Amino acid sequence: MTNISQKFNKYLYSSSQRFLTYVQIDTQSDPNSSSSPTTEKQKDLGKVLVQELKQLGLDSAHMDEYGYVYAQLASNIQEPVPGICFCAHMDTSPDCSGKHVKPIVHSNYQGQDLILPDDSSVVIRLQDHPDLAEQIGHDIITASGTTLLGADNKAGVAEIMDAVQFWVQHPDVPHGPISILFTPDEEVGRGTDHVNLEKVNATYGYTIDGEKRGHLENETFSADGFTIKIEGISQHPGFAKGRMESAIKIASEIVGLLPKDHLSPESTENMEGFIHPVDISGSVETATIDFILRDFKTEKLEEYGMLLKNITHQVLKNYPHSKVQFIQTEQYRNMNEILVKHPACLENAMEAMRRAGLQPEMQSIRGGTDGSRLTFMGLPCPNIFAGEHAFHSKQEWVSIQDMQKATETIVHLAAIYAEKGT
Repeated sequence: MTNISQKFNKYLYSSSQRFLTYVQIDTQSDPNSSSSPTTEKQKDLGKVLVQELKQLGLDSAHMDEYGYVYAQLASNIQEPVPGICFCAHMDTSPDCSGKHVKPIVHSNYQGQDLILPDDSSVVIRLQDHPDLAEQIGHDIITASGTTLLGADNKAGVAEIMDAVQFWVQHPDVPHGPISILFTPDEEVGRGTDHVNLEKVNATYGYTIDGEKRGHLENETFSADGFTIKIEGISQHPGFAKGRMESAIKIASEIVGLLPKDHLSPESTENMEGFIHPVDISGSVETATIDFILRDFKTEKLEEYGMLLKNITHQVLKNYPHSKVQFIQTEQYRNMNEILVKHPACLENAMEAMRRAGLQPEMQSIRGGTDGSRLTFMGLPCPNIFAGEHAFHSKQEWVSIQDMQKATETIVHLAAIYAEKGT
């Protein structure tokens, strides 16, 4: 443990320079695309990562037709130990532009407002971002004010790449078999659609996609999609009295009856779930409402679906000739349902953070990660901090020092598995 820490004291970290390069590559995914990956430009970063991994000596590095990047680093110890996968996603959110990102390093942050130069109305204030209070003296990276930054999740990508560089430069630091996985389309919920777990070939996985340093996330929402398809009655508006039943109006009434003081994203926090309409479209004759349903208790999702059905049937009492169809689909499940059966997976991660000089803190995520689905696919996969903050927005930021601590945590974690053998 001490030996690794001493090596890091002299190590020239590469995570920040890698990150500054990666964020300038536009990898925004597209929820409306049916292709895999949803945007070909995600492969632009994948190609760079494959080249860098090969330069580091990982000849197995390659990108498949779906944009997944795989690489393996062989064990450097004789004892058999579980294979570990470190995973991050390459795409950025469709919620905010990721094109022409201009990263800015704010050195030696002292609590001041960070006014972004390309749009001075975008200001990152300490009062709005309380985690900045723990960043005094650190170097903060932001975008320039017109785009997101891409720390979600290119910070994780850079931190994993930095760990690989460390292992290559320090072959005496023990580790078992290491698998690297970079995925596309996580931001649109399709990050594991085409993952090949035979290639990953690991016992445990860790996504590097969390927020505050020291956070270990062992629990996510369970998530369903819910669609209401409405078939109204169309008539010429000049002759519609007593005949027309507008699907648009039916849809708007359904949305208008949703709970406002509970069960909505605007009114919930911590362990509270919600029903959230994310898209509404249509005409007089047909309309569609798409919802996402979220809760930490999977059984609640059925209750939320039933509530939407009851609201819809209430509205349809005034539209006797209209019809409706309901479609509820599983998206992902709370990974804690599986992780509770693998306590060592979590305990080792917390010990790694302690060895990196951090105070670990177990957290629940009001969202999901690739780790949610990987866990239910047979690869238990909690989420380790990457240092990203205010993601999906122009105010997104990350600390260089936090990125370095994430790299240290990754290296310590692999060493712990090598020591324990489990």
